[in-house]
Amino acid sequence: MPSPPSACRMCSLPPPSLPSTPLPRARPGASAQPSPSPCSAPSISAPKYSPMRSSRRSSMASGPEPAAEQSPLHVLQVAELPPEPIDRPAWLIDELWADEAVGVIGGAPKCCKTYLALEMALAVASGRPCLGRFPVPRPGPVLLFAAEDSPLQVRARLLGLALARGVDFTTLPVFLILAQQLRLDSDQDMARLAAAIEKHQPRLLILDPFVRLHRLDENSAMEVSALLADLRALQRRLHLAVLLVHHTRKANGEASGGQALRGSSDLHAWGDSNLYLGRSQDKLRLVVEHRAARAPQPITLALAGDHAPYLDILATGPEPQPPGLAAQVRALLGRSPGPMTQHQLRCALKVRNQSLTAVLQELFAENKISRYNGGWLLPR
Repeated sequence: MPSPPSACRMCSLPPPSLPSTPLPRARPGASAQPSPSPCSAPSISAPKYSPMRSSRRSSMASGPEPAAEQSPLHVLQVAELPPEPIDRPAWLIDELWADEAVGVIGGAPKCCKTYLALEMALAVASGRPCLGRFPVPRPGPVLLFAAEDSPLQVRARLLGLALARGVDFTTLPVFLILAQQLRLDSDQDMARLAAAIEKHQPRLLILDPFVRLHRLDENSAMEVSALLADLRALQRRLHLAVLLVHHTRKANGEASGGQALRGSSDLHAWGDSNLYLGRSQDKLRLVVEHRAARAPQPITLALAGDHAPYLDILATGPEPQPPGLAAQVRALLGRSPGPMTQHQLRCALKVRNQSLTAVLQELFAENKISRYNGGWLLPR
C-alpha cells in the first residue's frame, strides 16, 4: 500500500487525500510524466511596459492608503483666511496676464506665438510695457525653455525685441534652460525644473511648445490633467506665473479660442489667463481670456521691423465685419457700365447661387435694383 504523500514543499497546504480505489497502472512503454502539484500556482505572463509615468500612476492605481496612515484634511473658515497683501499687484502684465497665473498662448503654426511669448518675457524682465502698451507693475526675472529654437535663435529674437523696445539687452534677466530635452511627465525633470526655479526666482516661466515637453496622449484627459496638476502645484509652491505655448487643431471647424486648442479640453480649463492668436491675411488677431477678470477688447497686431522684428499694435476693438451680400451686390452694380446677369454676379462675388437669388429678390422687392434686358442694374 503506498505511503501517504507529504505536504507540498512550495506552500503550506495540507497533503491531498488518497483515492479510495487504486490508481490504474501505466501501460508498458509509456513515458512517465510527472503530475502537477495540486497546489501549484498557474504561470502568469509578465505585464507589458507602459510609457505612462510609473511613480505617479502607481499611487493612483494602488488606491487610498489605510485610514490610520492618512493625515486629516486642513479645514478653515473662509473668513479666517488672511487677506491679500495690499501691495501685491493683481497683474503680472496689466490686462494681459494675471499675477501668478497659469495659462496658454494658443494659435496655429506660424502665428507668432513665440514672438508674443518673448515680448512678454522682455516686458516682465525689463519692466517696460508689453507690446508698448500694457504696464508691468512688478518686474522680475524670467525663465525660458525653447524646445524648437536653438539658443542662438532665441538670442537673436530677444536682442531684436530689446532694440525695438529700447531695453538694455546685456542686463536683461531672462534665463534660458539649455537642456536638450525637458520632460514634464518625468519626475526627475520636474525636480530639475523646480531646482532651477528656486535658484533663479523667476516671476514668469515660459515653456515653448507644450507638444515637445511630454510623451503623453494629448487627447487623454486623465494623463493631461495629471501633468497640468503638477504644474499648478509647482506654481503655487514657488509663487510664479507659468505660460505654455500650444498649437490649435488643424481642422477646428467653428471652434475658436480655447475650444480650438489641440488635445484635451483640460488645457483650456486649466488656464487663469489665456491668449489666442489668429491670422487674417497679413495681420494677427490677439484675443485675451481671464478666469477672474474682464478681458480687454481683441487686438490687431502685425510683425513690424525688418532688422529687429517686433509685434506692433495696429488697432484695438472688434474686427470690422465685411459688408453684407446685399451691399456687395449694389456696389458691384454701381461700378458696372451696364446690366449684369445673375451668373456674372455670382462669378464676381464667389457666392452660392441660392444665397444670391434670395438677395436679388429682396433688393428687387425693395426697389433697390431693377431688371433690364435679362440682367440687373441700379434704378436711375
